[in-house]
Amino acid sequence: MSFHRRRYPYYNRLRRLLPLVFAVFLSLLILFAFLSFLAPFPGDSDRLPPRVRYSSSDAIKATGFRIPRAGGRSDRDIWRSRNAEFFFGCSNASSKFANAKAVTRNDRYLVIATSGGLNQQRTGIVDAVVAARILNATLVVPKLDQKSYWKDASDFSHIFDVDWFISFLSDDVKIIKQLPLKGGRTWSTSRMRVPRKCNERCYINRVLPVLLKRHAVQLNKFDYRLSNKLSDDLQKLRCRVNYHALKFTDPILTMGNELVRRMRLRSKHFIALHLRFEPDMLAFSGCYYGGGDKERRELAAIRRRWKTLHINNPEKQRRQGRCPLTPEEVGLMLRALGYGSDVHIYVASGEVYGGEESLAPLKALFPHFYSKDTIATKEELEPFSSYSSRMAALDFLVCDESDVFVTNNNGNMAKILAGRRRYLGHKPTVRPNAKKLYRLFMNKENTTWEEFSSRVRSFQRGFMGEPKEVRAGRGEFHENPSTCICEDTEAKAKAQMESRKLGKKNKSTNKDAAVTVTNDDQTEEDEPDWSEPDYEEEQSDLKDRGLYNGTSLDYDDPSTSDEPELEEMLSD
Repeated sequence: MSFHRRRYPYYNRLRRLLPLVFAVFLSLLILFAFLSFLAPFPGDSDRLPPRVRYSSSDAIKATGFRIPRAGGRSDRDIWRSRNAEFFFGCSNASSKFANAKAVTRNDRYLVIATSGGLNQQRTGIVDAVVAARILNATLVVPKLDQKSYWKDASDFSHIFDVDWFISFLSDDVKIIKQLPLKGGRTWSTSRMRVPRKCNERCYINRVLPVLLKRHAVQLNKFDYRLSNKLSDDLQKLRCRVNYHALKFTDPILTMGNELVRRMRLRSKHFIALHLRFEPDMLAFSGCYYGGGDKERRELAAIRRRWKTLHINNPEKQRRQGRCPLTPEEVGLMLRALGYGSDVHIYVASGEVYGGEESLAPLKALFPHFYSKDTIATKEELEPFSSYSSRMAALDFLVCDESDVFVTNNNGNMAKILAGRRRYLGHKPTVRPNAKKLYRLFMNKENTTWEEFSSRVRSFQRGFMGEPKEVRAGRGEFHENPSTCICEDTEAKAKAQMESRKLGKKNKSTNKDAAVTVTNDDQTEEDEPDWSEPDYEEEQSDLKDRGLYNGTSLDYDDPSTSDEPELEEMLSD
């Protein structure tokens, strides 16, 4: 009894403290819950944006390695091609190339119906002029494809300056806007098709006999119907047509140049990217990008539109480099090549598969991200928006004027622009070496960024649009117009001589400076290599690599008849 009385004050004090302890504990619990709510969930960074984690720190973190925001060190000037100043376009006719008035027969008329979208039609127009010259015929201004996949009602004069086209080529080929009347009635033409890669002898043997008999012949589905291997004068004629005679109409030029001006206002340099990651493109390529059953169902539904399309092994396609890179992979390649997050990018693309979710990793790497829809108003684009070829022409102009052009698919636009940029100064044109990059992307979690970027730069040698990276005569002529590119060998030799003298002078200066450095912790830096690199030796593996391993048409086999029409259109 006395024991309970002695302990009673203690229990009273404890009883009074319990509510206070409980209140403190509850307050701490509430505070902890509040802080936990504000903190990001550990898994969120793996999901937004997909495949690339983004943070506000000085680097963007990807699985397994850190991607710097800056471009870092590079072994080249990222905005120009090496030795480009020693090469220039040369497409004047030789003294042996007779004037059109001397060779054109008045009773021969050639009508051409082109095929596909803007750039596929462009190749047809260029080759149509050469075909007319081979046949000594008068060329009627080519007809553009208005009914097939593209469903564009534009004719030649809506896209190209037809009067300039006729007058510029007047010494080479006689061109008229329409067939003359015969006996007061429209001339009836004989319609036919020629094989792909038809050479001069082929036109003489197949078309000329019909032309002599009917006097007017229409060649249908005219695209890639002329051989890559022609006489130098005919090749140079191709270049005069493609790079000089084919000029866009004033409305297209004005809008296109305005888009370029607005990009230049934002930055001194910019990259133009032909992304080619549209649903139709991916469906036709037969590639798979890890989107699970949803992706398989969606792309399979698109493929069912074409009954003759065979199903490829997606893994094999990607392993062989026949799949376009994902937007994220394009961004990683560009960062590895030295382009930092401050670089401005203009994207020429249709609907991107996966929409903003697919583009998010690329935008995280390059926040300065534009298209014609973001730098022009809807009202400004309205005169062009209902015509796919005119919209494509705007993208063509911006890509052509860009400091660096990046193509994700070696289709018609990529080929035409690659050749044009070579002819007009070898502005850098980047084509992913998809076959080798694929293996690198698959294993990037097991490497460091430094090793990854070094290997990307190594793999991209020969895929950057530099002089002589593709040997003369190799590949599609529209992509590699080697006959029309000349080299200033004297200026190059003089520059090499001055470079060697400067190298010797600097080497001597460095040695003298090194003697004066004593008893300190400084180390002599590696001396720069001032000698001219042997570029031919560096590109010795081009034969094994080929021109490009991306999804494209194999137009180089003259025995091949007509490839599926859809493949031609999707490659544009």
